Amino acid sequence: MTLDPESLRAAMRAWSAGVTIVTAAYEDQKHGMTVNSFTSISLEPAMITISLQQNTRTHEVVLKSKAFGLTILSSEQAHLSNIFAGRFKEIEDKFADVKTETLVTGSPLIVGGLSWLDCRIVQMFDAGMNTLFISEVVAARGTGSGEPLIYHNREYWTLQKLP
Repeated sequence: MTLDPESLRAAMRAWSAGVTIVTAAYEDQKHGMTVNSFTSISLEPAMITISLQQNTRTHEVVLKSKAFGLTILSSEQAHLSNIFAGRFKEIEDKFADVKTETLVTGSPLIVGGLSWLDCRIVQMFDAGMNTLFISEVVAARGTGSGEPLIYHNREYWTLQKLP
């Protein structure tokens, strides 16, 4: 018996996660998407994992470039999250009017984020309709300060520090 995807989706609404944008560039292609399936898995060596749906353009560009950038968004970047999540179908170029910079791999990183990770893919695993990318972090910037963008129950939230 296979679990209905909608049942899992409904249950996962209880999980709160930070919001990131994963970006990649290969030759004349540049693409990115909003992702919250991201985890740090090792400090030595520095490694993270992300999961991308296989039928996306971002997945294709990440595969070709064997690298990606990850920007951890601030609470002021909900609109960018919506753009890169494809919520505005009329926006053809997600990078229009978005300031980016690069570190090592050439993957674009979004200016104004809280932190940036520049990554090279080490291993890939098929995971249903997704690919799990295990990646070495080759460069990182950020201090952890600032207000993160949080996604919970299909809405954006901010944090409040408890006394």
